[in-house]
Amino acid sequence: MSISGPGGQGLQLTPFRGLRYAAERVSSIAAVTSPPYDVVVRPDGLRALETADPYNIVRLILPQAGTPADRHRQAAETLRRWQADGILAADPEPALYIYEQRDGQTLQRGLIGALRLSPREEGIVLPHEEVMPHVVEDRADLMRATAANLEPLLLAYRGNGGGSGAAHVIERTVQREPLLSTTTEDGIDHHLWRLTDPGDLVEIATDLRRHQALIADGHHRWATYLRLREERPEPGPWDYGLVLLVDTTRYPLRVRAIHRLLRRLPPAKALAAAGHAFRIQEIEGPLPRALDALAEATTAEPGGNAFLLTGDGRFHLLDRPDAELLARTVPEGRPEAWRTLDATVLHSVLLEHLWNVPDAPEHIGYIHDAEAAVEQAERLGGTAVLMHPVDEDVVHDLARQGVAMPHKSTSFGPKPATGLVLRSLTLG
Repeated sequence: MSISGPGGQGLQLTPFRGLRYAAERVSSIAAVTSPPYDVVVRPDGLRALETADPYNIVRLILPQAGTPADRHRQAAETLRRWQADGILAADPEPALYIYEQRDGQTLQRGLIGALRLSPREEGIVLPHEEVMPHVVEDRADLMRATAANLEPLLLAYRGNGGGSGAAHVIERTVQREPLLSTTTEDGIDHHLWRLTDPGDLVEIATDLRRHQALIADGHHRWATYLRLREERPEPGPWDYGLVLLVDTTRYPLRVRAIHRLLRRLPPAKALAAAGHAFRIQEIEGPLPRALDALAEATTAEPGGNAFLLTGDGRFHLLDRPDAELLARTVPEGRPEAWRTLDATVLHSVLLEHLWNVPDAPEHIGYIHDAEAAVEQAERLGGTAVLMHPVDEDVVHDLARQGVAMPHKSTSFGPKPATGLVLRSLTLG
């Protein structure tokens, strides 16, 4: 995605003094990393991370205490203590960081830096999903308390496809010995290089100023960055936010669905309420086979809507929604591509109209892993609504039109590991 923005500024990625774990002070770098905060949803997953190493980053991004204020205060105190004790140490000079992930045949490389937060109207960074205010408020309170960007957003841009600019610098640098290498429990290899050479930085800056980016992961953190910047009109570190920028012409991202956990709605009640508006078929398990049936239903009727419901040990496919009901309940005034999204139909027709489920944390959970969604639904007596991924081109097209998809419509990946490099807003 190229841009001719005001002054030709485009993306402005700035070096910063990375705050990183001292390898000799922790059991291993892998043991102190975590998935992004919104991917750690199961209590057993949180406990596993907390016990992997006493300094695991989850104690900063998801602190545990009785009240929100206590959680944020605890995270700030923990961060200060870890810095004072040398668990986390700042790199000696500002740098950009090249980050590589390898998972079997999947290879991703990108640049970690502090991105200048351009005004919304400039269209340099394109969101594609709506956000939930309570999540933005929580992330903002945490960021104010810690004065730190604890994990990078994932931004996607489409480079020129040649061997110049940022791509050239990255490919040349990864031939050197990395600054950091680790393999996390999921088998993914992570490597980090530091870029400080003035010529490399100029080459990257010249290239990036011609481009705009799509928020692939981190809409709530992006909204948090903008809110905190607006609170501080004077120039300073809050004018920037930590991001991982990936050129998807060279390293395409995967698009996956985010599933819904309806904590207080039993499957039998959900099916009964939807029966007059959707075709319902019982699907044979196990879960992978049922997900294949969901994918087949989506492929068989392009533009149609299909959902997989479970939670009672059985799987039901909902598809072919009533056209009159769709016309009556899906909001007007949006592009047809938005009105036919599965997430749009789910929220407008099923959640709001047929099931009357409020979009609040005590009622709905957003879970990236289908198996985890099913397990929690069965444990709670609730319903898991399993979704099919959105086509990436639809995401880009709507973002360029300035149309936001319903929140948690997509999950781009692979996502960066949290804990490899942090950005303190109090460092030079």
